[in-house]
Amino acid sequence: MDSTRRPRILFVYYTYTRQALKVVEAMAVVLRDRGCEVRQAGIEFTDKRWAERFSRFPLRHPYLDLLGMLPAQLRGATGEIRIPDEAREGEYDLICVGSPTWFFKPSVPVRSFLKSDEAGRLLDGKPFAAFVVCRRYWSINLKAVKKLGTKRGGEYVNGIHFSYAGGQVRSLLSLLSYFGKGENRERYLGIKIPPTNLKPDYVEQARAFGNELADRLEADEPTARPARANGPIGLN
Repeated sequence: MDSTRRPRILFVYYTYTRQALKVVEAMAVVLRDRGCEVRQAGIEFTDKRWAERFSRFPLRHPYLDLLGMLPAQLRGATGEIRIPDEAREGEYDLICVGSPTWFFKPSVPVRSFLKSDEAGRLLDGKPFAAFVVCRRYWSINLKAVKKLGTKRGGEYVNGIHFSYAGGQVRSLLSLLSYFGKGENRERYLGIKIPPTNLKPDYVEQARAFGNELADRLEADEPTARPARANGPIGLN
């Protein structure tokens, strides 16, 4: 890394409920505090076979809209996406991929990006990390992102997952309720349910992971920058 410039980090992610974006923003605050230049590239899902259902929130038909994505997920389908300029151009010292979990696996938009020529140009010879946002099961998603990124020439360095509250059944009911109503409710189908989406401690987790990434970048520098000041880091 050129020690005369600030380290450059790119977050590439897809989000429908903005949970992945919240994680990115929490990490970005820490990384900028550590002297990094941070760019964000939110992938847009434009494939006409599926994009219309995700053009509104909440979903019009939660059960049908979600189950309608199952065949594509089972076969590992890709689709049309719009990749922001930040992920098409520029040189980065680290790329971090944000991957929501759809039926255990990376979402169609993230998988489509990681299989694209643009991802190959971006990741080739570069370190990359990943984070997964999930209701319950995260390991298949994270392993898939690692595998796809490595196939594109990237060097996988670290990963983390952010899960939702509740057990298997209640967390599913909470998510279905949220997709259908657009807000957290106390009950669904007469059953008491926990809030869905990220747990309150996600900010602390994201900050810690962001600091780990910054530590790695500093360790890779020919001449390390002065140590950061101690003290809490606040979200802006």
